[in-house]
Amino acid sequence: MPPRPRPSLAAALAAALVAALLVLLPGSTTAQAAPVLLSQGRPATASSTEGAGTPASAAVDGDNGTRWSSQFADPQWIQVDLGATAQLSQVVLRWETAHARAYRIELSTDGSNWTTAHSTTAGTGGVQTLDITGTARHVRVYGTERATAWGYSLWEFQVYGTTGTGPTLPGGGDLGPNVIVFDPSTPGIQARLDQVFQQQESAQFGSGRYQFLFKPGTYNGLNAQIGFYTSISGLGLSPDDTTINGDVTVDAGWFNGNATQNFWRSAENLALNPVNGTDRWAVSQAAPFRRMHVKGGLNLAPNGYGWASGGYIADSKIDGQVGNYSQQQWYTRDSSIGGWSNGVWNQVFSGTQGAPAQGFPNPPYTTLDTTPVSREKPFLYLDGSEYKVFVPAKRVNARGTSWGNGTAPQGSSIPLSQFYVVRPGASAATINQAVTQGLHLLFTPGVYHVDRTIQVNRPGTVVLGLGLATIVPDNGVTAMKVGDVDGVRLAGFLIDAGPVNSPSLLEIGPAGTTTDHAADPTTVQDVFIRVGGAGPGRATVGMVVNNHDTIVDHTWIWRADHGDGVGWETNRSDYGFRVNGDDVLATGLFVEHFNKYDVQWNGERGRTIFFQNEKAYDAPNQAAIQNGSIKGYAAYQVADSVDVHEGWGLGSYCYYNVDPTIRQEHGFQAPVRPGVRFHDLLVVSLGGNGQYEHVINGTGAPTSGTSTVPSTIVSFP
Repeated sequence: MPPRPRPSLAAALAAALVAALLVLLPGSTTAQAAPVLLSQGRPATASSTEGAGTPASAAVDGDNGTRWSSQFADPQWIQVDLGATAQLSQVVLRWETAHARAYRIELSTDGSNWTTAHSTTAGTGGVQTLDITGTARHVRVYGTERATAWGYSLWEFQVYGTTGTGPTLPGGGDLGPNVIVFDPSTPGIQARLDQVFQQQESAQFGSGRYQFLFKPGTYNGLNAQIGFYTSISGLGLSPDDTTINGDVTVDAGWFNGNATQNFWRSAENLALNPVNGTDRWAVSQAAPFRRMHVKGGLNLAPNGYGWASGGYIADSKIDGQVGNYSQQQWYTRDSSIGGWSNGVWNQVFSGTQGAPAQGFPNPPYTTLDTTPVSREKPFLYLDGSEYKVFVPAKRVNARGTSWGNGTAPQGSSIPLSQFYVVRPGASAATINQAVTQGLHLLFTPGVYHVDRTIQVNRPGTVVLGLGLATIVPDNGVTAMKVGDVDGVRLAGFLIDAGPVNSPSLLEIGPAGTTTDHAADPTTVQDVFIRVGGAGPGRATVGMVVNNHDTIVDHTWIWRADHGDGVGWETNRSDYGFRVNGDDVLATGLFVEHFNKYDVQWNGERGRTIFFQNEKAYDAPNQAAIQNGSIKGYAAYQVADSVDVHEGWGLGSYCYYNVDPTIRQEHGFQAPVRPGVRFHDLLVVSLGGNGQYEHVINGTGAPTSGTSTVPSTIVSFP
């Protein structure tokens, strides 16, 4: 696959400026409408077409792989009917090679009488973002001079503006009964924490969802035990604004001291002074520990040192030592720690001050000095008495926390008044109306069934969940799709497959896009995907990333191996995570149990820092997983067409408990060429239930026996 062309510097700067302006809407007490995409899917006509395969409609279908092209003559035009008069603000033209040197953007209210909103005789082709003003229902690109011998050809013709019609959804408002807000004077805090924990401690597939929010200040003598679907956060701009003299605890008493099922919970933006000097956070997948300051040590093991299968720390400061103990794997990013002890199979660090030195496989430490690109998760905070969402800035080659040292955090703030506060019972149509209207989305704790896809097509849109808000697609739809736009932030929610097969559960960008988003990428953070467990669920693919430059920062994409609705065909899902975009970075990638490939990477220059995988437990026999002549599907496959790819700290485990005689050819599969490189790979047979014959391709020693000793490769090729 050849490198994709990059836009001009001017175009990139213009795109970044537009995205920034869309995010940084002025604060007010009422919702402010923002420009939205009005032209997609609307009727389009043209003066001519080159052939049946390049109709006018192809330029407004949202697909960068289809196009309109005209006959080879001047002049030519294409126009779109927006369906209603709108206040227009921007036109984006995505030209194919056959572009216009001279053209006009023309506006009309009736489709007959036209006025000029923009004119040029020096069109450069590529992606051109044009700011315009005017009121119109019809918009036309009128070409008067071609830049090539061919006709005029547009991949996409996008018109942005506001309609100002129909009822306006309000921004801001009450966060609902399952967002529980404390200040230091609130009576009965411990009793309320205990009440929710008793309900949620073992409710692994229950419907309860809770968010605890602590206003800035100091809280004494608390032990916040955190159960399933429970999040605890401080409301300061810095973790040190909200101090708990006490603990935020996860243990595994509910599961007889085994922490391997302590999923779906989180702690963020707090400072802790643990009672005995060490806080306990014994978790496994989907349990992020973000933006925390522990003024002591942190114990990642359950009481009794039973198994745990975590986990993830980011943007946090632990003054004392982190005790890993029985944790099979862990990833720590852009943090500061006082030390690290132990390690079972796979401990990965990037941008972490105080991290242990590189030592894989013995000790099992993979250590990168910096993280290539990162941007912290958006979070809710209080500015005086006003709720806002802080949107952190992108960091390049980051090391250490984004906060502290007396410096103000880098990023921007969005008032809650510019969010549609989504409450249980909201329909997908209403949610989409809110985005179209120009609002961001804040999902309050709850379970949301959607009968159509949530479309996030506006640059800079923030979609933030509280309390592991859960979206369930009905009737086989894709739960959420992000458009080919800059700067979307998805964070803090769970997508749970419905009983009717969905082609995918989350899609980032349309297929075939060529747009560069490096200046302001989409980020996907603490967004979790589940197929089965809470009931029968089916999806062909869990998450698909088409947009270039996307950052996927901590996800768990899980085809359930236990719970309700679980079986080889009952919760069928062939692929977990598929990357088609170029320059995609995954930091903290957990993908497990899919029927075929857990990860398929088709884009160029992809990078993964930390990968954890288990192959599907429930394969009935060898034939069920046979991949042509290959025994089993790799956990992580890089397409043969890829020239450049790199991964650090990747592990795959097998536990074929239905048929322990199954043989897995390898955990990893990739083309052998200089640009495709892996560092610190391992495969493990759990108790001898199935075995790997190699680590990657035909390289690496086979696993054997029941001792769970990994087979490792330090460098490939």
